[in-house]
Formats: sequence, C-alpha cells, structure tokens
Amino acid sequence: MDALLVLLAAITLGGFVFLPWMRRRRSVAQSRQGLVVATDPMAGYGFVPLDELDVRLPGPDQELDEALAEVRRTRDWRPAAELLKATGDNWELRWQRVQTLAGSAAFELAHEGVREGAPDASPGAGPRTGGIWLRTWRLESPKDPGGAQTHAQFLVLQALRDPGSQDFRMILEEARTVCREAALLAPGSPIPYLTELAVARGLGERRADYEELWSEVVQRAPHHMGAHLAALPYWSEKWHGSRKEAEAFAERAAAGAPAGSLLPALPLFAVYEHLPEANLVRGLYQSAVIERAVEGAHYALREAPADHPMAPHVRHLLVWFLVRAERYAEAMEQLRLVDGHVGAVPWSYGRSPAAEYAAYRALAIAGWEQMGGTPADLPPEGH
Repeated sequence: MDALLVLLAAITLGGFVFLPWMRRRRSVAQSRQGLVVATDPMAGYGFVPLDELDVRLPGPDQELDEALAEVRRTRDWRPAAELLKATGDNWELRWQRVQTLAGSAAFELAHEGVREGAPDASPGAGPRTGGIWLRTWRLESPKDPGGAQTHAQFLVLQALRDPGSQDFRMILEEARTVCREAALLAPGSPIPYLTELAVARGLGERRADYEELWSEVVQRAPHHMGAHLAALPYWSEKWHGSRKEAEAFAERAAAGAPAGSLLPALPLFAVYEHLPEANLVRGLYQSAVIERAVEGAHYALREAPADHPMAPHVRHLLVWFLVRAERYAEAMEQLRLVDGHVGAVPWSYGRSPAAEYAAYRALAIAGWEQMGGTPADLPPEGH
C-alpha cells in the first residue's frame, strides 16, 4: 500500500492524534500480551484483508480520494482547491479534508528526505518537487482560504515531525502566522482556529490565552466534534492539564450537546487518554466509568446522522473498548460499519495501524464465535 497512507493515518483528527508516538509504549505492551495476533479477516464476514485496509481516513471519502489521486498525478493544486470549495461550510468534513491534503504534501516533502527550506539532500540534487503543488497553490492563489488553511496545517505537521528540533518553535510560530492569515480570508470559518489549537498546545500557551483561542472556535462552531477532540489534549495530564480537567471538559461538552450531536461520545476519548499504561485492575473495562462512557458513545451514534463525518472516529474507539470489555457482539456490529478504513484513534497511535486494527478485529471474531455466533447471525449492514 502506498506509504502515503501510513503517514496520513498518523495525522487524522487534527490535534488529537498529532503525536502518535505518545502511545507506542502501550502498543508494544499490547503486542507482548498477545493482542497483535491473527489478521485473517476470516471467510464469510466480508471483512477487508489486512493489506487492503486504507489507513488514511476513518471512513470512505470518494471525492477526497479522487482529488488526491489527481493532485499526485498532475502536481496541480486545483483539484484540492475545488474539493475544499465544494465542501463549503461543512466544517466537520472540511477539517478532515484539510488535514488529509496537508498530510499528503507533508508526505511528499518528507519522501524526498529534506524539509522545506533545507538544503538539497545530496550534492547535485535537482530541484525539490515534494509538495510543490501546495507551494504553487499559495503563490498562484494567495487569497484562497483553502490554500491558507492547508498550508497552516502542513506547517504544524512539519514542526511535529521532530518536536526536539531547534526549529520546532520557529515553525509553529510561522504556522500561527498563516492560521491568522487564513482566518482573515474566511472570517466565519473555525478551521484556522482548530489548527491554531495544536500550535498553542505545542508552544505551551498560558491557559488564559488558550481559553481565548477556544472561544474563537466556539463562536464559529460551538458543537464541532473535531474541534473538541483537537482541544481535549491540552487539558489532559500529558500536556497542560490533568485527568480531572480533561474529563470535566468532555462532560461539559456532552451535557450541552444539541440533538443529533456526537459530543456525548467525547467522554470516551477522555477516558481513553487517561487509561493506565499497565492495567492491574481486573475488570477495568467493565467498570462503571467506562461503561458510562461507552453508553454515551452508543447514544451519540444512535442520535447523530448516519453520515456524520466524525461517526467513524467514534465507532473505531468503541471497537477498542468493546473488545477489551469482551462485548464481542457489539464490537462486531461496529466493525461491520467501519471495516476497510482504519485512520483513527486508537489504531493511529500504533506502529502499524492496519495490523493493530486487524488484531482487534480477529479478537472480536474469535470472541463472537466462541459465543456461538456465525456470519449469518449478524444483522444486515446498516440495521
């Protein structure tokens, strides 16, 4: 599978998964515990084979696939610009598409082995062309808000490739400048502010400043699921907050969610972010806290539109929790709705997202069959 897919899995969902290596220790521990096991989708279930799993996105987006293919083929920025223009003010979908386009440019540049602004990788090397379509987009259409939004996200990805670099803060400062330029080009859009959430987190902004930035997001998209997932890490104990603060943030969002929102699922992500590295408590995944968060996610999915752009993110995390809670029938229901695409937390935190997903899928199948289930017992897809 194209190596681009691997990179894009690591940047899905904006700030919430910008640092997948923060969970690698857990992934390694799981491998040692035998969680990364059989990857055969097993005949009869219709699941996608391991080597065909798409790790770019959590769910299908044919228009994005076609635009990316055309950009890669022609190195022309216009298909990307047209895609974002057609996306309009569907802010949830636009956020995912901006991230993916930025990730594509970041991959192309990284594949050449040099950073933007760095000297050629070797003596006599020709002009660098990786991600040139994004640079051309900004030069030829500097007032296009889609180009500015994508460029800002691209810079964040460049900085986060090496957080220990002496250029880390400089690149993030540049990203913030482009975020603010993008905000001026499309005053009603929350997208530049979502990217700036990651900038502020990386720069360690004061809480008052971060809250002011968050207020800009809320003014434009108060119930944006992607925005809440991008903001959540700031309040976690890994960054600038604590478990209590992260869970309070998630609970407030869930309690104030309007009908049809996915925000009641946010506490599940807060719980996941604060699970112990080593689980020494028997039955942790049947605990009241986790059961309540799982039920909140189930409720959100029942109430939200079936085609909500963020629904696959919730379903993937549910699979992880349901398998660990040995609720295999429910896990199988979610797998049937997301199988084929694995660009989501928790898989994107691991070294091999497709393999991690396939391991849990295999465990779900094994548990389901141990309970006496068969492919014929599963309800038709969509029911």
